[in-house]
Amino acid sequence: MDEKLNWIFSRRSIRKYTDQPVEKDKVRTLLEAAMAAPSAGNRQPWHFVVITDRKALDALVDVHQWAGMLTEAPLCIAVCGEPASSKAEAFWVQDCSAAMQNLLLAAVCLDLGAVWLGIYPAEEPVQTVRELLNIPSNITPLGLAVVGYPAEDKPANTRFDQSKVHDEQFESS
Repeated sequence: MDEKLNWIFSRRSIRKYTDQPVEKDKVRTLLEAAMAAPSAGNRQPWHFVVITDRKALDALVDVHQWAGMLTEAPLCIAVCGEPASSKAEAFWVQDCSAAMQNLLLAAVCLDLGAVWLGIYPAEEPVQTVRELLNIPSNITPLGLAVVGYPAEDKPANTRFDQSKVHDEQFESS
């Protein structure tokens, strides 16, 4: 494997964190990486809510069924989209997903661990997270990036599956 690609294969879902806070310059770098993502028509429909307050992090645990790791993590970034500012209203999901993936990959480069917790399109989590974070009704939370210094080590891996590759046309096996 090419050494330059190792950081892509090193991106793993990290769910255990130390209590070391993430430095402000690293948070800024994560956000810059997220905003470097491509977006349809370069509309950049994303918004980000940076959460470091312990009470707010713990409150997210209460409203998201898979957010238990937030009791340890020092940082959460809610990736949100503004459908009306998207090139076509539905493209905001793709645009914000690309931003989320960039953020997760940047975390690896900064020796941080992260995991993506989905919110959209599940209506109840969208509403509860929107209310908790005071997100206006024209902005939709796509997902939460839980970030911190990892307290677990997961080896790099590939999930390549040749049966998922189709040459020229889709053919069932």
